[in-house]
Amino acid sequence: MDYLSIIKLPIREELDEFVRLFNQSLTHKEGLLAQVLEHIRNRGGKRMRPMLMLLIAKNFGEVTFVAQNAAIGLELLHTASLVHDDVVDESGERRGQASVNATYNNKVAVLVGDYILSTALLNVALTKSEAIVRDLAELGRTLSNGEILQLTNISNQEISEEVYYQVIKQKTAALFEACAVIGAKAGNASEEAVEAARMFGQNIGIIFQIRDDIFDYYDSKEIGKPTGNDMAEGKLTLPVIYALNTTQDKEMLALAMKVKEGEVSAEEIAKLVAFTKENGGIEYAEHKMEEFHTEAVGFISEHVTDPQIAAALQAYLDFVIQRKN
Repeated sequence: MDYLSIIKLPIREELDEFVRLFNQSLTHKEGLLAQVLEHIRNRGGKRMRPMLMLLIAKNFGEVTFVAQNAAIGLELLHTASLVHDDVVDESGERRGQASVNATYNNKVAVLVGDYILSTALLNVALTKSEAIVRDLAELGRTLSNGEILQLTNISNQEISEEVYYQVIKQKTAALFEACAVIGAKAGNASEEAVEAARMFGQNIGIIFQIRDDIFDYYDSKEIGKPTGNDMAEGKLTLPVIYALNTTQDKEMLALAMKVKEGEVSAEEIAKLVAFTKENGGIEYAEHKMEEFHTEAVGFISEHVTDPQIAAALQAYLDFVIQRKN
């Protein structure tokens, strides 16, 4: 099924306008900044987050000037955070393309990330909505806190599902949550509907991250990262957390500590990956995704009346849970 076509159908014109304005905001006339911004524009992406915001805004009203500028501001904030994350993680790739820090250097990446962040603030200021400006500012703080929590968790000796969810709620899920909330506010939704949209966005974000984490247990060129990449960076994700906590295997727990200490070898990571698959880690993570998916479907049945938008949001949910990259 072509999920993306179904998702885009109710917002085709609005999405085209978003892409035009977004690319315009990431354009500079000359020099190094122009080169780096072009490098970032070229990696494009599926526009999952702005599509969610536009769909939610249209569900509760229409996609206005306010909604468009809010969507651009949020996508720019997300883009800036990715540029900075690649510096923090020392990543050489982003979506199968060389990262900014790898192509240029860390100084250029940090400064360009700051430029994009300032451009995000400029766009969200155009909404003239204090509530939306506040939401975007809070999102920036939450994302930074999530990154710090993740770094702190690497050295934490506890292997905890609860901490795993704390981290992903403040990283990936926070972005989808903000898209849904700001979209609802831009569409003049009631307070009750805004809160329902918040939980819808959070559930989507959690599903999105769990699916991303499952990818790390399989080698695929489509995904653009090698198997066990998260473990190589000191991260233990939901599948291995489940396998370790249910079996309490001493050898594997010792390897998990080596992951956290940054002293694990490629062979040891391969052992942990195989152990996770053999002990139900992938199935457990997929089951948790289904639970969050069921919760999210409730929002569509209760708060979406337009059949086309309902079909688009259902396709959005299904795409997030079933995507291959």
